Amino acid sequence: MIQKRPMLEPQALKKLADLCARGEHCSGEMLEKMRKWGLSEEAQARIMEKLITQHYVDDSRYTESFVHDKIRYNKWGRRKIEQALWIKKVDSAISSPILDAIEDEEYLEVLRPLLASKYRTIKAESDYERSMKLIKFAMGRGFTMDLIRCCIDEGIVASTDDIDFTDNDTDD
Repeated sequence: MIQKRPMLEPQALKKLADLCARGEHCSGEMLEKMRKWGLSEEAQARIMEKLITQHYVDDSRYTESFVHDKIRYNKWGRRKIEQALWIKKVDSAISSPILDAIEDEEYLEVLRPLLASKYRTIKAESDYERSMKLIKFAMGRGFTMDLIRCCIDEGIVASTDDIDFTDNDTDD
């Protein structure tokens, strides 16, 4: 088996700069890559400093785009976004103000149609069971209980009048 040599510092800097030029990345991702490449902690610190001073890496810029994309395209709520940012090692001092700046209405604009479409696919024997399944689904998407309850209480989901519970198999 051929053993790889650890990557040299200039190579790593170029590779990471190219990567950051193509898309937004956080410092946690860059540090993880350098760790996998076998770079020393001192080299990692020097490279990160260069990436930050040259504006290749900016955790607040990354967080803003990450949060925006996850709400709009992945239809995630605050809790799931917080968890994903924590996994990416984005400091909560950076992420919390960005998440706090998002109004509840922005989450509700995503949650209402999400619950309405899910409502149609849920098989339940009672309204209570249906509500519990909707709550579990929305919490799995990272939405907070107050927003979920707001949507359910608003009657955003289809009312039972819209659903035909009769058995259509009988020929009466």
